[in-house]
Amino acid sequence: MPVSRRLLATALVATAALGLAACGPDNSPDQSAKGTTPPAAAATAPATKGAAPTTAPAGSASDEPEGFCTHAPLPAGQKWIYPVKGTSTTTLTYRDTKDACGVNDVAFEPVGADRTAAFAPTAKGHLSSVMAAPKDVDLAGLVKHINECLASPHSEKGSYPCSAGDYKVSVDASGKVTELWERAHS
Repeated sequence: MPVSRRLLATALVATAALGLAACGPDNSPDQSAKGTTPPAAAATAPATKGAAPTTAPAGSASDEPEGFCTHAPLPAGQKWIYPVKGTSTTTLTYRDTKDACGVNDVAFEPVGADRTAAFAPTAKGHLSSVMAAPKDVDLAGLVKHINECLASPHSEKGSYPCSAGDYKVSVDASGKVTELWERAHS
């Protein structure tokens, strides 16, 4: 029996040595970038919330911005807007937006002068919040929500918790707003 124990011990030591040798030293090329995503995995990683990520690894000297900087293309007749004061049940008052780099998703910054667009009589809204389930509303409920959030942007009271003010809007061929989707923010 001592021979079988000796053989077993030798086999275990040899297996452990092979396992350690396969790992390589800590400065091997495949382990020198600990904590970063390998290029092959980064190329196949899915984008978050439809945004196309433009990122640079942590500690990179790249001139490229970090985070999510560009939103996914929208279908014809849709765009991201930021409602402003003056919105009523007949008219949406808004500012156009431009993409800005965000940490978890692309951000939208209001730009330019205030613009207006008429609401279609059948316009509807979709409210989103990280604090509550999505909610579909009619035009009056949508306008009430927009105006409450403009008056008190961080309010959790009122008809529905406020988000950051980004809305995706759908416009018909005559230029009337037919639908608005509030974008939830955390």
